[in-house]
Amino acid sequence: MTPWGTLVVSGNASSVPRQEPNAMPRLALYALAVCVLAVVAAVISFAQGSWLGIVWVLLAGLSSNMAWYYLKRGRSAQRDSSVTG
Repeated sequence: MTPWGTLVVSGNASSVPRQEPNAMPRLALYALAVCVLAVVAAVISFAQGSWLGIVWVLLAGLSSNMAWYYLKRGRSAQRDSSVTG
């Protein structure tokens, strides 16, 4: 019998789950969602005759650049880890 709170590992099983690399990083998905929502907001804003849509267009441009950056960074990290690992 083991004392309370003692971690018992049997065989080759590890207590830490193995993390698989994601095909697309989570931050890239969030930035892409912000980009799509900003484009929708810009279209609605311009359709209502408001010039506030310019701000939404700028936000869409920024978030699309962020999505592209995080996607490329994730692909680069995945490629580097597969070569060394």
